[in-house]
Amino acid sequence: MEETKAERAAEYDASQIQVLEGLEAVRKRPGMYIGTTSSQGLHHLVWEIVDNGIDEALAGFADEIHVIVEKDNSITVTDDGRGIPVGTQKKTGKSALETVYTVLHAGGKFGGGGYKVSGGLHGVGASVVNALSEELDVSVTRGGKTYYMDFERGHVKTGMKVIDENAPETEHGTKVHFKPDSDIFLETTTYDIKVLTNRIRELAFLNKGLRITIRDNRPEEPTEEDFLYEGGIRHYVEYLDKDKETLFEPPIYVEGQESDITVEVSLQYTSGYQSHMLTFANNIHTYEGGTHEEGFKRALTRVINDYARQIGAMKDKDPNLSGDDVREGMTAVISIKHPDPQFEGQTKTKLGNSDARTAVDRIFSEHFKKFLLEHPDVGKDIIEKGQLASKARVAAKRAREVTRKKSGLEISNLPGKLADNTSKDPAVSELFIVEGDSAGGSAKQGRSRLTQAILPIRGKILNVEKASMDRILANEEIRSLFTAMGTGFGKDFDAEKANYHKLIIMTDADVDGAHIRTLLLTLIYRYMRPLLEAGFVYIAQPPLYRVRQGKMQKYVDSDEELSELLGQLPPTPKPQIQRYKGLGEMDAEQLWETTMDPETRRLLRVDPRDAEDADDVFQMLMGDKVAPRRQFIEDNARFADLDV
Repeated sequence: MEETKAERAAEYDASQIQVLEGLEAVRKRPGMYIGTTSSQGLHHLVWEIVDNGIDEALAGFADEIHVIVEKDNSITVTDDGRGIPVGTQKKTGKSALETVYTVLHAGGKFGGGGYKVSGGLHGVGASVVNALSEELDVSVTRGGKTYYMDFERGHVKTGMKVIDENAPETEHGTKVHFKPDSDIFLETTTYDIKVLTNRIRELAFLNKGLRITIRDNRPEEPTEEDFLYEGGIRHYVEYLDKDKETLFEPPIYVEGQESDITVEVSLQYTSGYQSHMLTFANNIHTYEGGTHEEGFKRALTRVINDYARQIGAMKDKDPNLSGDDVREGMTAVISIKHPDPQFEGQTKTKLGNSDARTAVDRIFSEHFKKFLLEHPDVGKDIIEKGQLASKARVAAKRAREVTRKKSGLEISNLPGKLADNTSKDPAVSELFIVEGDSAGGSAKQGRSRLTQAILPIRGKILNVEKASMDRILANEEIRSLFTAMGTGFGKDFDAEKANYHKLIIMTDADVDGAHIRTLLLTLIYRYMRPLLEAGFVYIAQPPLYRVRQGKMQKYVDSDEELSELLGQLPPTPKPQIQRYKGLGEMDAEQLWETTMDPETRRLLRVDPRDAEDADDVFQMLMGDKVAPRRQFIEDNARFADLDV
């Protein structure tokens, strides 16, 4: 007999309320504490421990942090701070060391006693890392003794004991060694040295005078890098602009303090058109910006406009330069240290403290005004760059109207352009950008008309890395792409309005094809990046050879694959080999079955996680500086597959 609703409700009593003791909650729901148990979460464990060392540095007690990836993918982090306290903690009755590693929200970051400013986002670092590790051991040197204890999946294995009674009084610090739990990190427990190195470099930039080393013991010959930047974020801006032509050197650097908020700003202008601004609060990269970014933008725009009118570069009747105008070509890093940061936004990477806006505005504007007065030539260059940007913005606004909507009339005015698909469902619709008219013709004939649209392009599109906004939107090939996608442009860009959820670049497998692909990826990276982040951008992988022998037909991608296949075939009849120098050499049927048929094609999705490396490569390959490009070609020429 089925229970009534009232009977079922009566059964829900206090006995069903589960209390997870100690660190069980962390193991039960790890995502709540580290965001994810993917590779990103795995690396987050390292940052939680490193952050504790950086807190010691911020408090003035540590000068060095050393990170080691051991051969078994365990991690060792050492700092020369004060060392975690070892006395009895009154509330728990256990040593402070054990408390820090076994009790959530235990540490010197709460209540303002241990640290005025702390770097970690959650303040739960040590205990969470312990809970999610197969094994963790920690040794602390302070007061002439070295203490040790170890744990297994968050539980004490060996209680705290003294392992050195005669440590030198001058020695102090904490050494933590942990191995992530493969029961938790199912995707991978292998650390990516590039991810670790990039973040450690960034932390060294953000904490001037702090030495951080990263060592990888896994290769036969271990590698080590050492980062120490006495100039802090000024060196960060120089690093970001290393392959760019700059309007002045060194970068502007501003530092100040207001109401316990420490503010650092560094900026430099380049001859390019892209702005690159990074903001941080307590060493956390605030991807979504926030009040510190607002304060900087407001001060920058106001000070430049005031200075331009003061020196007569702008008349009373002239409109003010916009924020976009004065930031064109600018590289800036804004870093604040706040005693009580409030994070908001979808990913908790947006700063919400209103006092941060005021502090950054006041400190930066005061120093920036002084800089412009002391460097009138630089001030004049910045104003002229902003005025050129303003003119280009007005021209681009007129050109942008063309890209606002997708209509047959607009497309038909572009010779040999879009052959649209019949489905109006973006989720199943694909847009192939095809190099050349002949390949475009084959693609139009061979495609699935329901789902596949073809947009042929002629030759090499404009290099947007070296072009202003108005020139970009005046380019017919680029304009037709934005029009077809229906996403708008610039501030109007909206990936949710995309007419196609697959944007597929299909170019020849030769040097020219690679160049065209790079130009298209540069355009997408700079002006359509939300499509990358949504996973909408793909590269088609056409084969290099077709091999026929009797009724057998196979397509292969490389000379190595061809040799392997030929070695497996009987001597007779003699196989016929066709090498495709370009997509245009394939007929409609061949193009369909090799490159466009969803059942057999191979598409390479462009991964947005490679964006940071891509930014450097795009700047180096497509930017103004010749020397880095020449060096790259010389270093990599031996890898080129030349068809001569």
